[in-house]
Amino acid sequence: MSLKITGTGSCLPKKTVSNEELSKIVETSDKWIKERTGISKRQICVDETITDLAYMAAVEALESSGTKAEELKYIICSTIGSDHITPSLACAVGERLNLSCPAFDLNAACSGFIYSLDMADSLISTNKADKILIICAEKMSSYTDWTDRSTCVLFGDGAGACICEKGESLKYLYTETLCNTSILHLDAGNGNSPFSDNVPRGYLKMDGKEVFKFAVTAFERHIEKAMNAINLNVSDIDIYLLHQANKRIIDFARTRLNQPDNKFPTNVEKFGNISSASIPILLDELVRNNLINKGNMLFLSAFGAGLTSGCCVLEWQ
Repeated sequence: MSLKITGTGSCLPKKTVSNEELSKIVETSDKWIKERTGISKRQICVDETITDLAYMAAVEALESSGTKAEELKYIICSTIGSDHITPSLACAVGERLNLSCPAFDLNAACSGFIYSLDMADSLISTNKADKILIICAEKMSSYTDWTDRSTCVLFGDGAGACICEKGESLKYLYTETLCNTSILHLDAGNGNSPFSDNVPRGYLKMDGKEVFKFAVTAFERHIEKAMNAINLNVSDIDIYLLHQANKRIIDFARTRLNQPDNKFPTNVEKFGNISSASIPILLDELVRNNLINKGNMLFLSAFGAGLTSGCCVLEWQ
């Protein structure tokens, strides 16, 4: 492990959509949404592109770390869908930064930030890079069925970013994929090929009960593996940064560990589930409000479609 985070950034669309506004679009209510998810509102793109969000988050991260864009050796973007199928979102951001370094996307769904840290650590530890830009950017509103109240109330748009450099902050990192495509998926369709049936692109589909079950069991595995690997107790962790999918899942984790509320910061109530961007956006919020101190132990855990999941432990530097 040879990585530390030296700067963070984030960007959210301007438009706020409240639960009350959603109740005019689908059969739902503020009470129904809050009771099941803890979400009160979310930010939704109108004029902004996903490249806009990713670029602005990147600029903030660069400024926060005191890094010049030309010092970057790699750009890694986590997203379930860019403005283009090809080239990658990382290439689009690199173009705006006037760079020519290697740039690529990965799709590990909501676990993308952990997977991106894993990639960055591998590149830094093998001396292939000394400064890497990670961006997690999602425009979930483009993939949501706005007639399905079980999913459209959950998601929001946004981007979070960080600069990774050589350091000793990363103490543990673990990723896994159970390889399941049925519980949570978004079908691509096949365009207008004359040689096959014309299947339009689908919308995000989810078995909510199965996702909840997977989320809580994945968290329990993550905690056990991490604490055993580096000989820590759950009380040694100062801040738990969990994927902001649903307040009930976060409350389950807190109760399971019997740890105080203040160790589990959230912003799901304000922004909803922004897939892989949720953890880096929350991390940036905490950093900018001076809520993370040098030496604090952070536990990050995420889960997503695939079924992907991952966790890491960082000692903040």
